Amino acid sequence: MWIIAIGWIYVVALMAATESTVIAGIMTFFGYCVLPMSLLFYLTGGKKRRARRQAQAAAHKDKDDAAPED
Repeated sequence: MWIIAIGWIYVVALMAATESTVIAGIMTFFGYCVLPMSLLFYLTGGKKRRARRQAQAAAHKDKDDAAPED
């Protein structure tokens, strides 16, 4: 997936470089690259975030179980 993302960034950077003004180039880059790619990586990373959250909760629970009670 990373190679596709890098290729897409390259294509969009070339598209942005051919725009008539700098502002149009920046808007093209953000509209076609930054926003869609960030949404894509957020949506595809959901399982990793959930697993990390569960691992942290389990570690926190183990830590609480191991603590001596006064």
